[in-house]
Amino acid sequence: MSGKGAPQTVETVDASGLDVVVIAGTWHDVITDGLIAGAERALDAAGATWRLVRVPGSFELPVAAKTALEAGADAVVALGVIIRGGTPHFEFVSSAATDGLTRVALDTGKPVGFGVLTLDDEAQGIARAGFADSEEDKGHEAADAAIRTALVLRELRAR
Repeated sequence: MSGKGAPQTVETVDASGLDVVVIAGTWHDVITDGLIAGAERALDAAGATWRLVRVPGSFELPVAAKTALEAGADAVVALGVIIRGGTPHFEFVSSAATDGLTRVALDTGKPVGFGVLTLDDEAQGIARAGFADSEEDKGHEAADAAIRTALVLRELRAR
């Protein structure tokens, strides 16, 4: 697991006035629930207004993210869990989710916090899900990245 080089953001930003939609898949609910809890901690600490929307899986994240951003959300936090199996399905879904979410961010000009875990096994997800004994908190990181980017974009557009 590569947490090395991660930014050390100690100060909480003021995201009051930002409308954020957290969109989460329903596969691997224990890990996904941990990701959602991490995003919630980041968004609440920053004072953002947010709501949770659930979609069937990671493949559906891009279309829901695009719809939320086009409907007026300032940012989206996309959370999903894809665990490698014995078929190429893992590669197809991982690529579709990643490419789709990138396209959504570029097409809308709004940030998409990327919290889609692509894993070899469930243990890797538990280690990244933000539980008390986890090594990383990817839900928190994705939400923090989304709100920080939304604030940067707001500042750039104000000039």
